Amino acid sequence: MPLETTPYDSAEYLDTVEAVVAYIDEAFQTGDAGFIAHALGVAARARGMTQIAKAAGLSRESLYRALGDNGNPEFSTVLRVAKALGLRLAVEAAE
Repeated sequence: MPLETTPYDSAEYLDTVEAVVAYIDEAFQTGDAGFIAHALGVAARARGMTQIAKAAGLSRESLYRALGDNGNPEFSTVLRVAKALGLRLAVEAAE
């Protein structure tokens, strides 16, 4: 009997502000810029890409491009998306 699987999408589990904060925080903890951009894209999809794009002052297409697999968003885009998600980036001392 073959193993039956279903697609997994992290966006389905980002249904609260706390979940989004924890997800994005973990992405930043990796220090991997590509993963951080991906995580922001997942969070934006969870909230609605059109809504986040509008709040960030970007077109939906440019937001998909910036946060997609081959995207390399400018820092200003990261800040705008974070703000549109209701997040604020902060700095703290490394332990």
